[in-house]
Amino acid sequence: MTLPPDLPVVDHHCHLSPNGEGVAAARRFRKAGGTHLFLATQAYAPGPITTLAGYESQFETTERLSQTILREAGVVVYNVVAPYPVDLIAAGELIGVPAARDLHRAALDLAGHWVREGRAVALGEVGRPHFPTSPEVRAAADEVFVHALEVGRDVGCPVVIHSEDLDPEAVRELARLARSVEFPAGRLVKHYQRRLFPPDLVGTAVPSYLARRELCDESLGSPGSWFWETDFLDDPRRPGAVLDIETVPRRARAVAERTPDLIERLQIPFVKSVESVYGFRPDPAEAVPD
Repeated sequence: MTLPPDLPVVDHHCHLSPNGEGVAAARRFRKAGGTHLFLATQAYAPGPITTLAGYESQFETTERLSQTILREAGVVVYNVVAPYPVDLIAAGELIGVPAARDLHRAALDLAGHWVREGRAVALGEVGRPHFPTSPEVRAAADEVFVHALEVGRDVGCPVVIHSEDLDPEAVRELARLARSVEFPAGRLVKHYQRRLFPPDLVGTAVPSYLARRELCDESLGSPGSWFWETDFLDDPRRPGAVLDIETVPRRARAVAERTPDLIERLQIPFVKSVESVYGFRPDPAEAVPD
């Protein structure tokens, strides 16, 4: 059985780069059956960013890439922009942690402006370094993270969380932090989620599941909103990492072929969750046919 023609196939989180496969990777995604990508910005030049102009240039590169992908690969791209939390460490070593903290706050304000202008749909990735850091860096990262939630609240957009692996209590703590600044849990997205959310976590945050076969199979029975993602890095040094760009369409086709009675459940990651979290509905007609 094939996928319904009116079903979009959405990778909720990936990275593409003009220094990697770039548009060619998007073409592979389209050929595999994908229609929409959420493209998270990343550093495209070597060395840490230490000026706001540097982040503006990075966001503009992401935007140009997304426009080229639509034009040349026929894939609809939603931009997700913010300073990457780990960048705070390298920038802090060059300009000092307080200055790096202030730079990241300003870059988040810029990202919020992009959302207001319709040039991006969310702030991301935001959060904390996923490994131990000095107390000074940790405190600065926490302050920047709170500011990200405040910006997301004020512009009315989701925030996509980068962090260490979180156990259930840590997810609840994340939700409590969001509530403390009146950020809605329904727009708090835990990117790179590698374990199924238990039922009692539904409503604390929205998991974006790494599209490994077993986790995709398990997630089809999950309540609440959730996504599938590859976190494809488009790094020539690590081909196919984290998961290859074709993975989400392959997982969707596998559902159609092996368990066609579950095809309707694909509406959750590809349509209903996008609509509830982001406020718009992906339309497969937006993507240009091969």
